[in-house]
Amino acid sequence: MKTLYLIGGTMGVGKTATCQELKRMLPNAVLLDGDWCWDAAPFVVTDETKAMVMDNICHVLNNFIRCSAYENVIFCWVMHEQEIVNDLLSRLDVSSCLVRTISLVCSEEELCRRLGKDVSAGIRQPDVIGRSLARLPLYDALGGEKMDTTGLTPVMAADRIIHR
Repeated sequence: MKTLYLIGGTMGVGKTATCQELKRMLPNAVLLDGDWCWDAAPFVVTDETKAMVMDNICHVLNNFIRCSAYENVIFCWVMHEQEIVNDLLSRLDVSSCLVRTISLVCSEEELCRRLGKDVSAGIRQPDVIGRSLARLPLYDALGGEKMDTTGLTPVMAADRIIHR
């Protein structure tokens, strides 16, 4: 049986870095970052583009699930509303999968520190800090597992996901 990991969390919480480590640590693993399915300039959010990105994500994830080469399918994206997770799962063939839905969270101070480093390095725009802080409490209302990444390296976070 395959395992499908749905890893959510606000910007800067460590989703991509943790999932890259998870991919390295798990056997026969493949990773899709939802941001890769919607990397546009300018980044435009409309009903049409939101429908497109969900279609892109579900198409790729279903292909990974059907592919016999993969035992572990990892997906990370912001997924700050239960409706997003539910919509995603309704479009995926998870009949042969154990599904683990995990929300990564961290303290506000840790989030500001991490995002501040990215802003200083020119990786992110300064407005990401406020947007990310506003989303952080939304993860309390979601179903699934919660994991606090405060003080954890991506390797430590991935190890905790595997051994839960």
